[in-house]
Amino acid sequence: MFSLFKKKKIVPHIKLSGVIGNVGKFKQGIDFSGQEDIILKAFSLKKATCVAITINSPGGSPVQSHLIYNFIRQQAKKNKKKVIIFAEDVAASGGYLIACAGDEIYANSSSIIGSIGVIYSSFGFTELIKKIGVERRVHTAGKNKSTLDPFLEEKKEDIERLKNIQLDLHKNFINVVETSRGIKLKKNEVELFSGEFWSGTKAKDLGLIDEIGDANQVLKEKFGEDVVIKKFEKSKGWLSKKLSSSNDHLDQFANILDEKSVWQRYGL
Repeated sequence: MFSLFKKKKIVPHIKLSGVIGNVGKFKQGIDFSGQEDIILKAFSLKKATCVAITINSPGGSPVQSHLIYNFIRQQAKKNKKKVIIFAEDVAASGGYLIACAGDEIYANSSSIIGSIGVIYSSFGFTELIKKIGVERRVHTAGKNKSTLDPFLEEKKEDIERLKNIQLDLHKNFINVVETSRGIKLKKNEVELFSGEFWSGTKAKDLGLIDEIGDANQVLKEKFGEDVVIKKFEKSKGWLSKKLSSSNDHLDQFANILDEKSVWQRYGL
């Protein structure tokens, strides 16, 4: 009985779900500090030859996305383990960047994949404050400190400065995708790096993912029906649970709207 159990394959399975970054009052998003220990534990499982990671994220912080991507690749190299990524509803923007840490990427045929771009969004309130008789007073040390203040008129030089930063971030994103996917990418059919996103089926045709499939199905096909899938997922602390169930409904509602706006870009 004991010898039979030892022959079973063990696959650590990490789940990353949510907007990337310190989102909301209780920091419920995906960030490096919150996932570091989980990733370390999964890769330290000596009997495992690979680590599976499920991603369900519309993106968020480019810095946190890169930190997680780099750490996964470092641990894969250090522990000589293959990484298999599974996209659920969405692996877009920073979510797709993290997915590029996989040696293989799978998705559902209806998953949303891609959005390889950088976005900044804001509002302009200059006409509104004029109408209600409000005067905006800003005093800075450093002439560019009030760049893109929503209550001041936009300046051409501010927009150009922002665009240059976005181009740098976009270039970094493209480098990650090209390094990860290499010759698998079908660049001639569409502009892969325009910020557009696609279904899982189309993403497979474009080389952004390898195959259609879910974690249970694929892992059983690769390692046998009796494969032991050991789950690793960030748990919600007792204090966070207690506080998030408090009567601070307005703050919670604002956090929900903030996250919802990111998900809604992809029709979710």
